[in-house]
Amino acid sequence: MSEIPQDYSQLEARITADYPSLSRRLQQTARFLLDNPQEVAFATVAKLAVQADVTPSTLIRFANHFGYTGFSEMQQLFRSRLVDELPNYTERIRAVRSATGETPDSTQLLWEFAEANREVLEQLPGRIDPRSLELALDIFEQARAIHVMGARRSFVVASYMTYALHHIDKRTFLVNGLGGMYGEQVRTIGAEDALLVVSFSPYAEESREVASAARERGIPLVVITDSNLSPLARLADVALVVHEAEVKSFRGLTASLCLTQTLAIALGVRQDKARDRKSADGGAERA
Repeated sequence: MSEIPQDYSQLEARITADYPSLSRRLQQTARFLLDNPQEVAFATVAKLAVQADVTPSTLIRFANHFGYTGFSEMQQLFRSRLVDELPNYTERIRAVRSATGETPDSTQLLWEFAEANREVLEQLPGRIDPRSLELALDIFEQARAIHVMGARRSFVVASYMTYALHHIDKRTFLVNGLGGMYGEQVRTIGAEDALLVVSFSPYAEESREVASAARERGIPLVVITDSNLSPLARLADVALVVHEAEVKSFRGLTASLCLTQTLAIALGVRQDKARDRKSADGGAERA
């Protein structure tokens, strides 16, 4: 049995390979989907069925053929493709309006973003393996200093983590690549330090290079990313996988910020307990 395609390019390749063996209706569906990926990313099953001149059940049957439980699961690959290929917000807004024919007002958008972010926050504790969380904290606690890196969208999370770690008195450095000096900054990471890299699809090349360089030097590496299949996850000593909210091709950072806040405060609690133990041990020796 063939594996279920995990991204748009894999799905496109499977559709192309299976096309000759598909029924006439499924071939018609395949042509429409591949010819109109932008519309497929956002429109409802009912609207797409009208546009493709097939029944809604045909669209669902098409998705089932490739291993998906429903059409919406397959549709997510079309949305991810749009996010990766249209990095400019203006282009995404235009694409959404063109595909859906909608112009949502500000209040509607606020409700949609709030609801989507509420859902991912509710799911976050169940998605994070407690053992991975504790292993990440072990690495951070034992590190002489923590270096934090995040490029592009991930920079917001990395900069907040740096801010939070400074406030719990943990020696911390933001790997910001100022002047294009990512390589030089990575070389300053000591053997007793640790590195946290935050990276989401499509995974910035700078993040991959920094993580690879740290891995080659044997520096403990913790990664916050969006998939266990991420190229960063394969390099990490500990990978923490978060799923962010997505509304009309715009992805949030709420879950990642919540996770980094948890890591920073949990590390602060550990450090405080360690100071208490040290103080108690010192008092016992003097007595």
